[in-house]
Amino acid sequence: MHKRLALLLALTPALAVAENGWTGAGELGLALSRGNSDTESLNAKLGLNLEDDAWKHSLGFAALRQKGESALSDELELTANRYELSGSSAWTWDERRYVIGSLRYENDDFAPYDYQAIAALGLGWYLIKEEATEWLIEGGPGYRRFKDAATGETDGEGVLRAKMAYKHAFNESTSFENVLLVESGSDNTFAQNNAGVSVKMNSKLALKAGLEIRHNTEVAPGLEKTDRLFTTNLVYSF
Repeated sequence: MHKRLALLLALTPALAVAENGWTGAGELGLALSRGNSDTESLNAKLGLNLEDDAWKHSLGFAALRQKGESALSDELELTANRYELSGSSAWTWDERRYVIGSLRYENDDFAPYDYQAIAALGLGWYLIKEEATEWLIEGGPGYRRFKDAATGETDGEGVLRAKMAYKHAFNESTSFENVLLVESGSDNTFAQNNAGVSVKMNSKLALKAGLEIRHNTEVAPGLEKTDRLFTTNLVYSF
């Protein structure tokens, strides 16, 4: 029940986008395979932003669900099931520097933790801020609360959070973006890198090819430390 409620809360802000000045984009990708092997994959993302002279607020939602045939059965089995909620507020004191507070919640059935929630406070700096190119870095301390998937115990630890984001528009229709997030604590260091190339079809719709790499330094026996996901999504901007 709490998972459904969290998903509803994540999508609710999109209903008020037009009235409250929010802008953003939603992504959706679906892949189905039938024949010698059967697979199903669905991934979705939503990002919202609200900005004025002093503040910038962001909300994010991402989900991934995959099913595939096992070696012992013709039935489709769940191979990935994850969703993530995130939010941040940044106060800028000049054109390139800002203070940011961020929150991130993740629920993953195939990760070291059943869930984890991270709150962090840090500083941000635009190394490059031009019309075609933006490059920023963020860093600061935070706290992670998590439930260990192996033991079922809930615990917490201090973490260091770092983020680097790079965007470049090659022309009016084609752009590249890369975002690296690292949350490092004594129990585990989590790193995620999202890279993607978008090509606009018109002012609202675009096609995006992306590569997501996720890495945990500590995982349960039998699980890989690194996950890779390649996506081709339809993007709608508003």
